[in-house]
Amino acid sequence: MIRKVSFIFGYVARICVMIVLLVSCVKNEIQTGNVIFIHPDGMGLSNWTATRVYYYGPDGYLHWDRLPYVGLYRGHIKNSLTASSQAGASIHAYGVKASYKAYGMEDGKQIQALSGNYKSIMQEAMDFGIKVGVVNSGSIVEPGTGVFLVSETARELSESIAEKIIFSGASVILSGGEEWLIPETINGRHGAKGKRTDGRNLINEIKDRGYTIIYSRDELLSVPVGEEKVLGVFSDGHTFNDGSEEELLRDGLPLYQTNSPTLAEMTEKAIEILSFGDNQFFLVVEEEGTDNLANKNNAIGTLTALKHADDAIGVASAFLNQNHNTLIITGSDSEAGGMELLGKRDDGNLSKIVRREWNGAPADGIRGDSSEMFWSKPDNNGNIFPFQINWSTNSDVSGGLISRANGLNANMLNANFDNTDIYRIMYKTLFGKDPDGLLSK
Repeated sequence: MIRKVSFIFGYVARICVMIVLLVSCVKNEIQTGNVIFIHPDGMGLSNWTATRVYYYGPDGYLHWDRLPYVGLYRGHIKNSLTASSQAGASIHAYGVKASYKAYGMEDGKQIQALSGNYKSIMQEAMDFGIKVGVVNSGSIVEPGTGVFLVSETARELSESIAEKIIFSGASVILSGGEEWLIPETINGRHGAKGKRTDGRNLINEIKDRGYTIIYSRDELLSVPVGEEKVLGVFSDGHTFNDGSEEELLRDGLPLYQTNSPTLAEMTEKAIEILSFGDNQFFLVVEEEGTDNLANKNNAIGTLTALKHADDAIGVASAFLNQNHNTLIITGSDSEAGGMELLGKRDDGNLSKIVRREWNGAPADGIRGDSSEMFWSKPDNNGNIFPFQINWSTNSDVSGGLISRANGLNANMLNANFDNTDIYRIMYKTLFGKDPDGLLSK
């Protein structure tokens, strides 16, 4: 009788173990998915606040506001309290603290990632069979996306960086930067001469490897469903004009190139290409205009660029609503220009803003300094409010950086959030495991 009971007990125990293993496998299967990392470069809380007020009103909501999980981002790097774009990108891509000049390399050596591999998280994803892509409103060599695909000893080595990105194996590359893809002896599709000194035409070379090459918004929107490899080259440099309001008005230049797609349009097409056939994918999206225009103290340019980034978050959120095995996570490595919103009372005597505050801080209205105030969209009571933008610097500063997320593993975002945690959460989502176990603590 005892033997019979023991046999039954052992049999039941084995069944229970099998059930636990099966549940664990199912759980692990569910816990891997797509990652969309959106990086509005140089943007902190004050920038998001001003954008919300200007486009939706003080009681309105950005797409960014609707991402429910929030982390207070600690952005220091290995040798500075304020990050550079290349150091910030290296930390996001490798999950370890990097130095100010790091572009995926430190002291001439490849960075060892938190996973233990000498590869970025995107390179590991490609090895794992995950489709990858990058989208940037700036040049192809910008580190916010470039570091995920390649590494180099210095950010200034644009010829080498562009070549490595082109041949990185990414399925989708959408950006500006034609100048670094063609030789200095010819004019590109966007009218400017190339800057390559090696005589190579990388666009022709990658076309021979099966990539579809597109140059404009119309061509992007016409890419058919099912296309597998796409290179978008939407300007000779950035898709925006990098200057202050006064400089752009003087030269008759728009904020963004008129034939270039918006960040949201590039993001939507990239998701469509990468997700076709229910593929698992990893997409990194950067709005570079937020950083460059803020460093030029261009207030309307910064607000426009951040609206572009927010629209891209809206595109990603629409995809998440239909594909729940997806993580959307946002972050920024610093605050460009130290931008602040200064609200004014409408007492009937409002005039143009003064060029500088009494302490010397530059002030911007809707057309730059000494121009008319900005006005908010209505609040819940129908009131609109005047405001101006003040700047503290032309450089990057540290402070009110916030990461937000939604979807798979987004709940891992928390108040004590380090810049290396961007990597941890993305790694967990892509591969189903913690790179160092800290997420589980």
